Amino acid sequence: MTPRLIAALTLFSLLAVSAMSASALEIKMAMVRVDYPELRPISRLEEKAQDIGFAGAELALQDIATTGQFMGHSYELETDSVASEDLLTRVAELRAEGFGIIALSARAAELIAAADSASDLLFLNIAATDTRLRSADCRANMLHITPSAAMRADAVAQFSAVKQWKRWFLVYGSNPSDITLADEYRRAAQKFGLSITDEREILDTGGARRADTGHVAVQRQIPVLVQNPKDHDVVIAADASDVFAPYLPFHLWTPRPTMGAAGLRPVSFNPATESWGGMQFQSRFDKLAGRYVTEADYDAWLALRAIGEAVVRTGVNDPAELRSFMLSEEFELAAFKGQPVTFRNWNGQMRQPVLLYDGRINASVSPQEGFLHQFSPLDTLGLDRPESVCDLFERDQR
Repeated sequence: MTPRLIAALTLFSLLAVSAMSASALEIKMAMVRVDYPELRPISRLEEKAQDIGFAGAELALQDIATTGQFMGHSYELETDSVASEDLLTRVAELRAEGFGIIALSARAAELIAAADSASDLLFLNIAATDTRLRSADCRANMLHITPSAAMRADAVAQFSAVKQWKRWFLVYGSNPSDITLADEYRRAAQKFGLSITDEREILDTGGARRADTGHVAVQRQIPVLVQNPKDHDVVIAADASDVFAPYLPFHLWTPRPTMGAAGLRPVSFNPATESWGGMQFQSRFDKLAGRYVTEADYDAWLALRAIGEAVVRTGVNDPAELRSFMLSEEFELAAFKGQPVTFRNWNGQMRQPVLLYDGRINASVSPQEGFLHQFSPLDTLGLDRPESVCDLFERDQR
């Protein structure tokens, strides 16, 4: 190597280091999971890992840190689980410590309270599917990663329409969240020209599902409550409380496919997803966590990957500027789902395909072929701009 070449390489290295130092940027992110009292799972196969959600966030940190180190960007990730009554205190502590971005796994009420308590922070909803959060109860400082209940119901309805299963038998639970989910399926059926020929309500009697006779009571109740339904092609289960749906498919009076909360389920991601580079993602997650990925892990990963992409593209760490870019037409992110994901700039919901998963394989992916939209086929899932009454995002664009 000649002295002139050595000098040139040395100068290049110095310039690179100088440029990196000039663009040095620190990004402080947090993922907070609210842990609520829950019923025991249906079976030991449904036991939740202690690091659910957190493992996905850690994988995202590895991904974005790898890119960030070449650009002088450093990332700090704080992960924490709290009880619902401690959430606002934790948000205030994170804010005081300089964390401007929080991926939050919580229910709607806690999400709204957190967003209202710190309007200068950017919150990423990675768990709550409530459609109202994308409409009447939207918050300007909250973006939604996980697909809404409306998107999931539309994904099921599109597949049902393609299969020519046009007559639905809707079975729903008695809890408020179940009733709200049933309304989403009623709306989706009307939207895609399907009919609900019969409906039945399954009462939540509060039994312990795995203790003694709890599951026996559910199993005996279902065949009685769903007997002699009107003619139908498919059963739609609206069970947001996870009380009866797993028992439904093989306790029906009339043998039919089941979709919704049981049978073929609409999910954001699952461990069977191998297409579109999915195995590359899965293998890295398996190595990190020592288990299969869950929706909670994927949604947390996707939230922080979106932040990392926005930081790389903008070179800033300000939550408001990152939010503005993520809502722009310039933002898109590869998400191992066959097409880039983007954000709806009228309510902050991430556009993305919804996978229809039976517990072992993806039977299909919505939006289904043939469902068109003037902007994006992905906008056939969930609230379109005219359907959302959220106007906080529109004000930003004026």
